Amino acid sequence: MQFNIPTYLTLFRVVLIPFFVLAFYLPFHWASMATALIFVIAAITDWFDGFLARRWKQTTRFGAFLDPVADKVMVAIALVLVAEYFHAWWITLPAATMIAREIIISALREWMAEIGKRSSVAVSWIGKVKTMAQMLALVALLWRPDATVVGFGVLLLYVAAVLTFWSMYQYLSASRRDLFEQ
Repeated sequence: MQFNIPTYLTLFRVVLIPFFVLAFYLPFHWASMATALIFVIAAITDWFDGFLARRWKQTTRFGAFLDPVADKVMVAIALVLVAEYFHAWWITLPAATMIAREIIISALREWMAEIGKRSSVAVSWIGKVKTMAQMLALVALLWRPDATVVGFGVLLLYVAAVLTFWSMYQYLSASRRDLFEQ
């Protein structure tokens, strides 16, 4: 298999994961900023590797597999770390909801692909808006420089949670007939 720049960017994102977790636990006042910065770098490379792969027509099977895995792992870990830091049900509930949704929709996409209907659960604009709200919320809640940023992060976390339910409903609705067919 031949590697290309988009694939290297995805692999770089995977390599960032342990550093992201370690930065979160560093006993320094700047650790939260470092954690948020690593998350921002990962988010930028997520966007950039997909952009380059499409632009340069360098999409690969390996990249198509690894890119969403790297993204989902980084986001799930960020949600767990944020839930641990705040240690409050009102943060843990939307975080758990988003992680559960990712597992459900990933399984649904895999199953729909197996029956040849993957396109009925393609990424929607609601999913993209949810991802943007989720990423901004996580940056704010990982960084947490002051109460205003934390409040903004919590607000965006709930916006992302609502969009999580909305997009999950859309995906499940689109596959309803296939799921319940005899």
